Amino acid sequence: MTSTSAVTRFATGAYVLLFFTLLFAPLIIMSLTAFNSSSFPRVVPWDCLTFEWFARLASDGRVKTGLYFSLIIGAFVVTLSLLLGLAGALLLTQMFPRGRTTYYTVVTSPILMPGIVIGIATVLFWDKVARFFGFEYGTFLYNGVFLTVLGQSSFIASYCMLVFVARLQRFDQAQMEAALDLGATHVQAFRKILLPFLKPAIFSAAVIAFLASFENYNTSVFTLGAYSTFTVVIAQKVRLGLDPSISALAVLIITLTLFLALMNEAWSKHEQRNPGRTSLLGAGGLAGFFINNPAAVLTVIAATGIATVVVYAITHNPAECKAEVLRKRLEIQQRYSPPTPAPAAPSAAPAQPAAPAAPAPGQPQTPAPFGGVFQPHNLQKAPSPAPAPAPAQPAAPAPFGGVFNPGNLQPPAPAP
Repeated sequence: MTSTSAVTRFATGAYVLLFFTLLFAPLIIMSLTAFNSSSFPRVVPWDCLTFEWFARLASDGRVKTGLYFSLIIGAFVVTLSLLLGLAGALLLTQMFPRGRTTYYTVVTSPILMPGIVIGIATVLFWDKVARFFGFEYGTFLYNGVFLTVLGQSSFIASYCMLVFVARLQRFDQAQMEAALDLGATHVQAFRKILLPFLKPAIFSAAVIAFLASFENYNTSVFTLGAYSTFTVVIAQKVRLGLDPSISALAVLIITLTLFLALMNEAWSKHEQRNPGRTSLLGAGGLAGFFINNPAAVLTVIAATGIATVVVYAITHNPAECKAEVLRKRLEIQQRYSPPTPAPAAPSAAPAQPAAPAAPAPGQPQTPAPFGGVFQPHNLQKAPSPAPAPAPAQPAAPAPFGGVFNPGNLQPPAPAP
């Protein structure tokens, strides 16, 4: 029994190690390529430590424009998806049970729909609407940002609705009924009782909606038109050719995600220990915020490390290292390059083939096969004989008695 438990623990540990290796190894390798001076993303061989790819990423105008439109679209998508998701969740929890299954299937069906279908359907639908109401091309119904917000919200709202439904299942409807019995209006009961209860769900749904909008590609590529989001720009850069600036972008996203996750975990731990706090940091002050809160300590360490790296990146200059790497490459290229052949001197006469070596005395001569016709000295071109003089031909009689002979055309000599 003990051996079986040991084997189970070993297999579980090996599986967990393999899982996290396959999960984080590509991220680690990509992060390392962002600090290599090689123009192609690689880790081995390592050239020089550099931060120039971060500067090149910051100076890329297309990336900054795509990021701007992604933030604008994400803000509108979060707002619209939260409103639609909350309305759908309230209707689902309050409608009669028989229609609840059908309504749930209809509302969650956009999640299962391919993004390409949603993008094409959004463009075609709003084109028909614009033509029906007489809007010309170029109005807001044809705007890429407008169509992208509607196309993304059509399925992101379903994610928000599921988050709100999971939270509303633990809500006690008696609180709303008691508030209404005490004279509160429906708006007051919703604002004073239901919204504070849904506050964690609203935050979670907003984060999910923004991330889903930020990374969306399939729907956006059909609805954007002349615009480009951050994801579309990155996809185009990867398709046209890899560049270490993509790795620099991955480093920034990973660092920001980890830092925000640590901050959220530290604050959640602080709220659990101080549920009825009257100040921002609780009764223990700043020291109490870090006591028994490893996430808060890791957050401070991460912030210190990020600041140190930024300062070092400003002062670091890899020019000397790059020059040394270039010099070594030239040496290796010269060492292993084939030597250039010297030009041959022109010869006055063509070289004659060497005569076959005579057999050693006392050694019997082996007859050449096929009569020696394939011997090298027999393959030379034989000198052509001088042409023989043609035999004299008898003179042929002149036709027509020689009257047309040029010699007969001379004028006759005058008589003496």
